[in-house]
Amino acid sequence: MSVIAVNPRFHPGHLMITRNAKDALPHVEVDAAIKRHLQGDWGDVCPSDWQLNEDALKQGGRLLSVYHTQDKVKFWIITEADYSATTVLLPSDY
Repeated sequence: MSVIAVNPRFHPGHLMITRNAKDALPHVEVDAAIKRHLQGDWGDVCPSDWQLNEDALKQGGRLLSVYHTQDKVKFWIITEADYSATTVLLPSDY
């Protein structure tokens, strides 16, 4: 998986996607969501989770974004606290 984001706010580490997410999500929508995640657009998280992500960028910590496909399939993108990996997954994969 290779995505180039304009003005990323952090390095994602190794990009991964679970098998379920790969089978269920349109590739183009996953790519767009990863770009948003890297730019600090956390998608559909609640305001407190948005703030936790902003704090994590400054102080370290895990980053979580929530997105929905055009067909209303919910998926997450999680970057590990050490920024070694970023994973696209369905909530049922967690």
